[in-house]
Amino acid sequence: MKTIGMLGGMSFGESTASYYRELNEGVKKTLGSLYSAKIVLNSVNFEEIEKLQHTDDWETAAGILKKSAKSVEAGGADFLIICTNTMHIVAPEIEAAIDIPILHIADATAQELVEDGITKVGLLGTGFTMEKEFYKGRLKEKFDIEVLVPDEEQRALVHKVIYNELCLGKINDKSRVSYLAIINYLRDQGAQAVILGCTEIALLVSQEDTNVPLYDTTAIHARQAVKYALDY
Repeated sequence: MKTIGMLGGMSFGESTASYYRELNEGVKKTLGSLYSAKIVLNSVNFEEIEKLQHTDDWETAAGILKKSAKSVEAGGADFLIICTNTMHIVAPEIEAAIDIPILHIADATAQELVEDGITKVGLLGTGFTMEKEFYKGRLKEKFDIEVLVPDEEQRALVHKVIYNELCLGKINDKSRVSYLAIINYLRDQGAQAVILGCTEIALLVSQEDTNVPLYDTTAIHARQAVKYALDY
């Protein structure tokens, strides 16, 4: 079994904890008995990262995550997962700083989309994820998947709910209704499915809430990490 490196803390209780549970449950489900995942985790201070995100200081943020990733590698990890969608914006910088591979969240998600025959998908996430090209561009260039995003007002709402509610563990029924309306909007624009492209969104909406196929990136990323760790 390979040792999984986790770069977490963004956010700790709503994202990283979900990853930790999914990884261990995935290993136990596959191997049975008392098996659990071998993990090295470095959890950063999200308050610091969030401020850098919103001041567009990606260079400093990358420096923090590169240092953390190096510590994960030094701790014995065989590969790394960055436990957040947004901070994959600096994945190339992190990758260049370490000698172990990164299992990219967009690649893991795209592989499942391709297997399911999805060629046009909606994307929900932070404003950074929805508006910048590091995620959308990767899906298009590497996997030929067209990505649709909400309109400007909807993107602002999705972003606000993530930072002001979900990252703080607050689940608001009114926000769920708004998210489901946006999911329906993306479907009406031609999306065959919708990516929950922020690791906290699955706390608010689930497949039980809509008939539009949803792709939970946290669950997908963790499944792929388990497969990679167990070589199957």
